[in-house]
Amino acid sequence: MTLSWDAATAAVQPPFAIVDLDAFDANAADLVRRSLGKPIRVASKSVRCRALLSRVLAKPGFAGVMAYAVPEARWLVAQGLEDVFVAYPSVDRAGLAALASDAREAAQITLTVDSREHVELLAGLDRPHGLRVALDVDASLRIGRLHLGVRRSPLREPADVVAVARAAAAAGLSVVGVMFYDAQIAGLPDSSPAVRLVKRRSAQSLLRRRAEVVAAVREVADLEFVNGGGTGSLHVTGRDPSLTELAAGSGLYAPTLFDGYDDFTPRPAAAFALPVVRHPGPGFVTAFGGGYVASGPPGWARVPASFGRSDARLVRSEGVGEVQTPLQGNGVRDLRLGDRVWFRHAKAGEMCERFDSLHLVSGDRLVETVPTYRGEGKNFG
Repeated sequence: MTLSWDAATAAVQPPFAIVDLDAFDANAADLVRRSLGKPIRVASKSVRCRALLSRVLAKPGFAGVMAYAVPEARWLVAQGLEDVFVAYPSVDRAGLAALASDAREAAQITLTVDSREHVELLAGLDRPHGLRVALDVDASLRIGRLHLGVRRSPLREPADVVAVARAAAAAGLSVVGVMFYDAQIAGLPDSSPAVRLVKRRSAQSLLRRRAEVVAAVREVADLEFVNGGGTGSLHVTGRDPSLTELAAGSGLYAPTLFDGYDDFTPRPAAAFALPVVRHPGPGFVTAFGGGYVASGPPGWARVPASFGRSDARLVRSEGVGEVQTPLQGNGVRDLRLGDRVWFRHAKAGEMCERFDSLHLVSGDRLVETVPTYRGEGKNFG
């Protein structure tokens, strides 16, 4: 694979990033297969490139965008995208005020709330009536005092969710959606029997609780969507009749954090190349840049991994560096100054925050070069 990437980008000076369109499209098809007939809302944070968002949204099985910031959602709508759900609460008063004052944008964008505080913030805007909101419901697994999952929404039981829905409606907001993000299923590789057990128990618990919450909210709101899941859980959440749509994005690029799942094997579709700039000693080379560590709990799982050379490994005492990354092993002995070393990022869209453009390749051809969010001068946090 890296040989064809080298051929396709022979005229491009590293460092640079690529997306393999053949792998990207194959991963998109596999996401649709695992979604079991439910439409997939594309998580923009995992793509961060308008051209590739448009590419996947043109495929059957995908519908709508799951954005992460209000300015991002407004920009995407201005560029022609529709049905954008900002899946994280916002306190960006200027952005929210601009959205509330634009009827066209307000009709295409749905905001997230999970408390009366969020409702009161939106209600305090000029012309808040008609703003669309969705309720984010905690999807973690709780066993006694043990909390397994991410810390997101305080809403969990049907009565609490309904109370916020009623408050939103009373404030003139349109309650159109509910979401449940099952991070402890979607975001955990199948690394041990204990993890597999947690994922099974969580799926069983959520099946019951989602149904109860959704039924209760439908008594007080005319819901357009109930969203759930992520790349790692489509084949599980897709079976839930309470859900009307799923969410995914990372699986399109297939970063290293998705290498350890039992139920699917995505094709590596995104990578970056660094040039060799030094030979610091026998069996070592040093590449330029590379310190693109992913967010999340600190550890080696969040560090980019060299790709395509079976015996090329990071120097554990240095890792990946701000301006240089040393590698060692037999796999680097033949590398000369200027040669490329390929890496895969641990997460998906975060790679795009380091590069202005993505070189789209197919086989050994460079098809097109397109800007990332960064390349279009956009930084949404």
